[in-house]
This record gives sequence, structure tokens and C-alpha cells, in this order.
Amino acid sequence: MFHKFNLIKVISIFLILGIGVGCHSHKEIKEKEIVKVPENMDDQISDNIKSVLVFASSSGGKINDSIQLTEFRLVNAFYNKNNFRGIWSTTEQWNPVADSMFQFIKYAKYYGLYPKDYHFKELKKLRARIEADSMTRMDAVAWTKADLMLTDAFMKTLKDLKEGRIIDDSVSIVSNPTAADSFFIPKLDTALLSKTVTGVFQSVEPNNILYDSLKERLRDFVDHMDTTKFLYISYPFIDSLQFCRDLHKRLKQSGIGKDTTELPDSVTLSKELRNYQKKHHLTADGKVGPETVNTLNSYDLEKFRKIAITLDRYKGLPPLPENFVMVNIPAFSLKVWDNDSVVITSKVIVGKPLTPTPLLTSAISNMVTFPNWTIPASIIKKDILPALKVDPGYLASKGFSLVDYHGETVDPYSVNWAKYEKGIPWKIVQGSGDDNALGIFKFNFNNPYSVYLHDTNQRYLFANSYRALSHGCVRVQNWEALAFYIAKNDSIAANGRKLSYNEDSIKTWIANEDRKTIFVHKKLPLFIQYFTCEPKDDHIVFYNDIYNSDQFLEEKYFADKSF
Repeated sequence: MFHKFNLIKVISIFLILGIGVGCHSHKEIKEKEIVKVPENMDDQISDNIKSVLVFASSSGGKINDSIQLTEFRLVNAFYNKNNFRGIWSTTEQWNPVADSMFQFIKYAKYYGLYPKDYHFKELKKLRARIEADSMTRMDAVAWTKADLMLTDAFMKTLKDLKEGRIIDDSVSIVSNPTAADSFFIPKLDTALLSKTVTGVFQSVEPNNILYDSLKERLRDFVDHMDTTKFLYISYPFIDSLQFCRDLHKRLKQSGIGKDTTELPDSVTLSKELRNYQKKHHLTADGKVGPETVNTLNSYDLEKFRKIAITLDRYKGLPPLPENFVMVNIPAFSLKVWDNDSVVITSKVIVGKPLTPTPLLTSAISNMVTFPNWTIPASIIKKDILPALKVDPGYLASKGFSLVDYHGETVDPYSVNWAKYEKGIPWKIVQGSGDDNALGIFKFNFNNPYSVYLHDTNQRYLFANSYRALSHGCVRVQNWEALAFYIAKNDSIAANGRKLSYNEDSIKTWIANEDRKTIFVHKKLPLFIQYFTCEPKDDHIVFYNDIYNSDQFLEEKYFADKSF
């Protein structure tokens, strides 16, 4: 019994020592390992992959100081399942799938992706060394690094093409513990079997015409892109001195102003700014405004970021139906899509930056002719209540009525307005008619923000180029065409069954100024989204980032992105 105990103790000591030695061996990754017999290379790569993954698991996915496996969990899961065998080369020769992957990374810009995110620089350098130097070709460490980086690049490309990069980690597909086995590994197996990555990558891209049309025009943009990196000008600004420094530096980058580190006086800076404005056909007043700043920030690398973000926003859309309405906030436009064709286009007025129009997905469920407007509580608190404290006659002057929740009218002069600060226990309603803020037509759809599409009594504002002017609802210039399209679409969906309305009845109700609620039989899908660029004819048009939404995403996800 005593000898048995000692034997167990000795074995335990050796096991502990063995574990200690093993762990120590993974603290350092070998820089070079020459394999003189090509037939032995694949086995050595397999041993190295296993060793490197153990090291990387304790170093946050890092292989060394310059290489980190971004999708380490997925990479590790794949190699564990694949018995740590290398997949991108065989006996010191690249496999065809590796050539396909190298080519895809090289031209990742055509997909709105940044090659540097997929180890392009390191892989390009390593591939060149392997092809040019016989000793590097015999180096198992070089092949091991290449194998791990290519697998990591595949996993990250797959993720970025499927869901984009502007998504929180908590909701990303990579946070799903079953995604490695159910999605990523099978996709890589498919690529290896087909000997190309292209088909697999295309299979996970969004299947919608908006994405396809933008990507189709991206290739030409990339081929002619100026990759000069200019200083981005943040506007509005808080620190005026820093703003002037940045402005001077940015103007110098455009070849305007003296090349000096000293900040010029305000007169000289204004003169430099006028020269820039003249050059770019802007109002040459020497003053900084949104138009000038937007032009300063509209260089090609910044435009590429807008394209990248827009492609990622498209990836976040649900599958697009056959017919739908798309409101693009920065474009101030509404489009009705029918079988991959735009059948209606309209100017719109959207929310101001302080009261932005929310992004949403819904469906138009009913329409109202000559609607009343029940004023939202936020507008009452901010605008109307302060006015009532000064003059209770304010409501009558605007055509508003004060109504209790039983529908009874309340005399505003009977109310002590001074005691209300956060809100009031009544509704304020504007009666129907052409003076109503909603105009003579409204489109309702389910949403938690109490917003809708509607006509307006300020139709002259559609002539403005900048139309972020509402409290959040979307005013539609071509509302009549939209209403008639819904009526026609509803009639087709009814399939011979008689509906309670049609295009003619809508025209009659409007002519008679009748207030009618029209329930839509086939709800028309509606998307209110934020895209700062979109395809037009054979090129891409860009819009101002009116809510600074793209700027926020750029700073969070694309701050260090370059080519």
C-alpha cells in the first residue's frame, strides 16, 4: 500500500512537471522551422497549428506582436474539428482555394470592405517571400502563419458580408455559441470542396436590389478613387481655436494657404476659405457653414466610408417584399418599389436634427382624408405650453382646440397655465382642412413613435434643398400618387372582391372635403431608413449626414480604417 501511494505521488509529480514544461513551450512561437523533406511539411504545419492555437488562447488571439486572429474562437473551433490539419496548402504548394482567397482579399474594396481587416499586408508579404525564397518555402512557421491568417480572414469576411460591421457584439452572429458548427465551419467546408471562396461569400450577401445596385457601381468608384487621406472637419464645433487650426490644416492639404505651422489671423483664414469656396463653386463668403464643411469632408476615402456603412445598413434590412415604400432620410426622398422598379418618386420633409425622424420598419394600414391633428405631447411641452402661459388666445390664433378626454371643448382662458410645466391633462387638436399641419391626407402605420406620412399646409418648403424641418413625421409631396397606388394595389389583392374604396372614391372624398378613414386591405410595407449614398444611373450620389449618424459609426467602427 505504501509503495502504491509513492508510485501515484511520483507519477503526479511527473505529470505536473510535464504540464509545466508544455505550458512553457507555448510561451514563445518559433520564428523559423526548416523542413527539408516536402512530404513532411503538412504534418509539421499541423503540429505547429495546434501549438500556436494553445498560445493564442492565452494571449487574446495573438500569434505574435503583429498578428492577431480576430475571430479566434471560430478559427480554433474549425481546427479542433479538422484535427489541426492545414487547409490552404499541400506539400509547399498553395491550394486553388488559397489563390481564390488571396484574390478576394486583394479586391475586398469592391465589396465595401477594407483589405487590411483580413491580414492583407501580412499575407501579401508572406506569399511573396514564399514564392521568391526557397528557404522560406521550406519554413513550416511561414506556412503555419499563412494557414491561420487565411482561415481567420475567411471567417471575418463571412461575418462582415453577412451582417456588416456596424453591429454590436452582443447581437452579432459570432456571439451565438452554435454559429461555428451551424454556419461558419460548414461554409468553409463548402469553399474547400469547391476550391473557391467566391460562391460561398456571394451566398451570404443580402439578396436585395438596393445592395446589388450600389455594389455594382462601387467597382468603378474604387478604380478611380483618390486614396489621399484628408483631415475630417467636425461641425458644429465646441473648441473654436481647435476648429480654426483644423480648418487651416485641411485647407493646406487642398493646396490653399501658406505652408506654416502658425495659425493665420482671422482675415487671412477667411481669405483662404474664400479661395477654397471659389475653387469648389460654393458661395464665396469666407464663412464656415454646413455646405463648405460638407464639401471639405467629401473626399474619396470619406465617400468610401459612406458606401461601406450604407452597404452594411442594407445588410441589416429584412428581406425586401415585392412592393414597398422606402423613405431615405438624408436624401429627403420617398420611393415606391414594384417588382424591382421604382414607380413613384417624391420629395419629402423629414425631422430636424433636434427632432429626428426615427428609423423603422412597418406597413401602411390605413389612410385618412382631411385628418384632424392631435398634437404630440412633446410639441405641447416644448412649443405650445410656453405660448399659452403668455397668451391663452394662442390656440384660437392657430386654429387649435383644447379638448378633454371625453371629447368636450375646454376654454383655454379658464385654465391656470402657470401651474403646468411638464404637460397638460387635455388634448390639443387642429381641425381638418387645408390649413391643418397634416394637409388633407395622412398615411398611418403601426409604430411606437407616433409618426406618420402626410401632406402638409407648407407645400412651398418642398422647393428647399435642405428639408430636415419637421418634428419627426414625414411630409410627402406626391402623396396623391402614393394614395392611388395603394388603392390600385389593394384592388389587385382583393382579387375581384369589392372594396369599400377605390381611386375614384378617394378623389370624391377629397373634392367634397369629407373626413374618411380608409382601411387598407393589403398593407403596404414601409421602410424609413438612413442611407447617405445610393446608386443613380451609372454612378453613386452622396447626401449630407444630417443627423451625424454616419459620423458616429465611422468614429466607432471605422476610425482606423485605411488602404
